[in-house]
Amino acid sequence: MIRAVLALLAMLSLWPQSAQADELRPASLELVQLDDARWQLGWKQPITRADEKLAVPVPPANCKVAGDVQQRRQQDALLGRLVLECEGTLAGQSISAADLVISGDALLRVVPRSSPVQTYVLTGRQPAATLVQEAEITQVWRSYFIIGMEHILAGWDHLLFVIALVLIVANKAGRVWAVVKAATAFTLAHSITLALVTLGYAGLPQAPVEALIALSIVFLAVELARGGGDGDEALEETWTRRWPWLVAFVFGLLHGFGFAGALREIGLPQGEIPAALISFNLGVEAGQLLVIAAVLAIRAAITRLRAQWTGPAVKFAAYGTGIIGSYWLIDRVSG
Repeated sequence: MIRAVLALLAMLSLWPQSAQADELRPASLELVQLDDARWQLGWKQPITRADEKLAVPVPPANCKVAGDVQQRRQQDALLGRLVLECEGTLAGQSISAADLVISGDALLRVVPRSSPVQTYVLTGRQPAATLVQEAEITQVWRSYFIIGMEHILAGWDHLLFVIALVLIVANKAGRVWAVVKAATAFTLAHSITLALVTLGYAGLPQAPVEALIALSIVFLAVELARGGGDGDEALEETWTRRWPWLVAFVFGLLHGFGFAGALREIGLPQGEIPAALISFNLGVEAGQLLVIAAVLAIRAAITRLRAQWTGPAVKFAAYGTGIIGSYWLIDRVSG
């Protein structure tokens, strides 16, 4: 076990700063109509390396750039802006951001003067979007569902919390039902916080929220290490083991602030806020259910192959989660 811990510490020493956790840090583009012929294209490009240069999207074929590209730096991103002079409608035309989606996806919002906002998700496989005359009803739902799922699957702090919670609860009798109750409580809690923050009824500074999320991971890791393997749960009956749904609900409220911070970075389409909020949350839940199913399947496979390995495997997961959570906690508190 000592060797395993030392190996994890060595891995953490090589852990890139950009792998920190809850930040979705998406690229984003917004194409806003100024008048009948002119559009303004603005975009945000997350900085992934020291020598990062601003990537310029490829505008629609019937548009030409008027003037110079304006650029500036803001915290962890490069911001660009240019004005386009276009002939005719943009319906049927495409806009590409291949250089922006090399390290992640991008959200494109098109804001015409006299029709609803259009939303597109650009990916490495599909870095261009073909614009339509009128936004489809399902467009916002589909786009924000994908973003929500990608956020939970790429947000390692939320993932580690869910994984640790599932491993703790999975030791109880009737564990499937216990996992369902804990997951439902976590879902309900962060859905409440996410809605309140997004609609402007609550809010907390993001830095302490991120630190507290890391602390919640350390807390669950300690609980898991104190009785993680089969039979070990009888050693100490803690609050987390007695009422896992309550612990999941309390910490779920906290994690909801983290989700809200990510959604605030992405932005919400005016007039479609309820649809975007609900679909983002549904995407988060879909990703969360995939993770829960995978954890339970892996644990069941280990138990079936070598039952005596279950306890050490869970202990290893506890120490690994605790070390990573502690690293994030120290990093976020210090800077």
